[in-house]
Amino acid sequence: MLRYVCKYCGQNLGRIDLNQVDEVRLGLQSLTPLELKSIITFELNGDMTANIICEYCQEALEKNPELSLISNPLQ
Repeated sequence: MLRYVCKYCGQNLGRIDLNQVDEVRLGLQSLTPLELKSIITFELNGDMTANIICEYCQEALEKNPELSLISNPLQ
């Protein structure tokens, strides 16, 4: 299972069954090891979490770029 979660507000944005889709279709092979480490969290049970930004937080950061200087600006 690959879960998509907003890294700022924690909102669950969706999930994909990894048995249905491979890493190539997800585009994970195009990430550098550093990008992969900063975006994807691997769980002990084999699941993965992609820490991305939801539309609400993206809009808030675009309107208030100074929020990006705070570690958890929208929680």
